[in-house]
Amino acid sequence: MLNHIVLMGRLTRDPELRRTGSGIAVASFSLAVDRDFGSSANNGEKETDFIDIVAWRNTAEFVSKYFTKGRMAVVSGRLQIRNWTDKEGNKRRSAEVVADNVYFGDSKRDAAGDNSGYSPAPSYGYSAPAAPAAGSSHGYAAPAAPAPASDFSMIEDDDSQLPF
Repeated sequence: MLNHIVLMGRLTRDPELRRTGSGIAVASFSLAVDRDFGSSANNGEKETDFIDIVAWRNTAEFVSKYFTKGRMAVVSGRLQIRNWTDKEGNKRRSAEVVADNVYFGDSKRDAAGDNSGYSPAPSYGYSAPAAPAAGSSHGYAAPAAPAPASDFSMIEDDDSQLPF
């Protein structure tokens, strides 16, 4: 059997982080997901579905830390139907997506609408380990000395040259 769903939409509210009695993190939020087609009842305008999402453990903490209302998110998970009883004793059913993974669907700059509050991550140099040396008793040569910081330059934040 296969139960896998992938959604892309905007958060309709900030994620709500709670903890179970045993301390496990759980976050709930909803996504506004546009349909790919228009409805004749709405003069061809696209309709929007509002889908409840639940994330657990590290995914819940990640979502509550980095996502806010209006951010575009891509959610990968499974559809779950819950049966429950309301305050009046009526039996109810709810559909929700249990998120396995949540990804950014936009950049922080796009979500803000401009560059306010956006600063790129600092650039750090990284030297890959040296290749194995012939005749070395442990198979690797001594690590290369780190490159001087002056060999690195900041990369310009210009997305206009990207092919996508």
